Amino acid sequence: MDFFNSLLDFLLHFDKQLFSMIRNYGVWIYAILFLIIFIETGIILMPFLPGDSLLFVAGTFCAGVMNEAGNTAELNIWIVLFLLVVAAVVGDSLNYFFGKTIGMRVISWNIKGRQLVKQKYLDQTHEFYEKHGPKTIILARFVPIVRTFAPFVAGIGAMNYQKFIRFNIIGGCAWVTGLVLTGYFFGNVPLVQKNFEIVVFGIIGLSLLPIVIETFRAKMKKTETNVPV
Repeated sequence: MDFFNSLLDFLLHFDKQLFSMIRNYGVWIYAILFLIIFIETGIILMPFLPGDSLLFVAGTFCAGVMNEAGNTAELNIWIVLFLLVVAAVVGDSLNYFFGKTIGMRVISWNIKGRQLVKQKYLDQTHEFYEKHGPKTIILARFVPIVRTFAPFVAGIGAMNYQKFIRFNIIGGCAWVTGLVLTGYFFGNVPLVQKNFEIVVFGIIGLSLLPIVIETFRAKMKKTETNVPV
């Protein structure tokens, strides 16, 4: 039970908890990081896990982080890059097959009269496909919520798997390596360290910006359409 409480606390405040978890759990921390990225990309019901900021923070710890007591916590950057790229690619592939095999049934699932998979998220992802085509699999990696639904929608739409896996691998590699290396090179810069929480929330905010913009544009178009001539 203590382990699961720690895991929940890590998900909510992972920037503060990762230091102690690296020291307490040793090599198991790699499995925890793998699991979080895999679940966020592979399970359509879990689109709100902190993928972007987690990758940045993990990259920071790959460069080594020292606390006030002089203790150091460090991750191996090669293990992190390899495992999290695999987690991202395998997670998307699993999500694709969920969409292909049981996608339409999942959409109709309800709990207490509420749709389990929100239609607006599917609509946002469909709009991404309309605008960007198969490249959505790559671009969606950098957009929370959409990155969880993109492979699912690709499966429902019976996108050719060979084409899907190609874009999946490119997107997974770009997403993981880009954010991990950003954290590795900039996470320990004194200005970033002093404002670490602000930087983490800034990453979350920037990653959510495309959704906010698209939602605003959609509302503006709807308003213009409803304006009487």
